Amino acid sequence: MSVNTENASSPFDFVKWIIAIGLLAAAIAANNIYAELSVLYRAIGVVVAVIIALFVAASTAKGSQFLSFAKDSRTEVRKVVWPTRQETMQTTLIVMVATVIMSLILWGLDGIIVRVVSFITGLGI
Repeated sequence: MSVNTENASSPFDFVKWIIAIGLLAAAIAANNIYAELSVLYRAIGVVVAVIIALFVAASTAKGSQFLSFAKDSRTEVRKVVWPTRQETMQTTLIVMVATVIMSLILWGLDGIIVRVVSFITGLGI
């Protein structure tokens, strides 16, 4: 990942964020106001407004930093060596067996503690 310590925000970034948030608010309001229209038309309108808002937000300094981070993250995910199906099944089986063993141990300890406490207190549980 690249480390960018400079703050290259322009004076219009604040205006761009206001526009992006305004577009999202307008999409929500229009969806509620035009409730009698077809769901298809409202969905298309909301999707278009969200896409425009994303483009406006991406043109800000923080938006471009986020896009750079997302690209770097995608590159890192491609480097991950994913387990095979057999490795996944074996690991899952080991976790399930360990869980059953631990639950039996805790169940046994709980039973012993309940009997000791009931013996000490004289309460028959």
